[in-house]
Amino acid sequence: MATTADIRNGLCIEHNNDIVKVIDFQKFQVGRGSGKVWTKLKSTTSGRVVEFTFNSGANLTEVRVERRKFQYLYPDDGGYALMNQETFDQISIGNDMVDNGQFLKEGDIVDVLYHAAKETILAVELPQTVTLEITYCEPGLRGDTATNTLKPATVETGAEVRVPLFCDTGDFIKIDTATGAYLERVKK
Repeated sequence: MATTADIRNGLCIEHNNDIVKVIDFQKFQVGRGSGKVWTKLKSTTSGRVVEFTFNSGANLTEVRVERRKFQYLYPDDGGYALMNQETFDQISIGNDMVDNGQFLKEGDIVDVLYHAAKETILAVELPQTVTLEITYCEPGLRGDTATNTLKPATVETGAEVRVPLFCDTGDFIKIDTATGAYLERVKK
């Protein structure tokens, strides 16, 4: 049994007869009253995101989760085909189980979260960052470097990312998979 003090990003709990994953949370105190914990929860069955506020110290039912390494093989009908790294079994995952799947490249390793007691898939987590090649972007204007201006660029997976003006077609960039933001240019 967990309490609101144990809440962290990625924690899976039972809430309203559903298994949800904590995406974001914030603890706050209001005046002389008891503290509150605001959370953003994502349902593992429907993919719906809801906000809920817990009273500080409330009991939560934590779900035991196992992480297993899978390799992304190819896009499937309405989802993704993955292969277990240990047993080489292949599974198909729906689009709703993967956040920011547009950054997945064939051969990438992802973590699949399993409900330990029921052996059901809860979610798929991408690595924190990925390195992708820019396949198309407009050239930057010479001398326009005084401001932090960004331009759209298409990467090898087809996703569109906002990059600084100095990035060109053929450059490799590091992208944060949680936000889809450009982090840095990478030398290959």
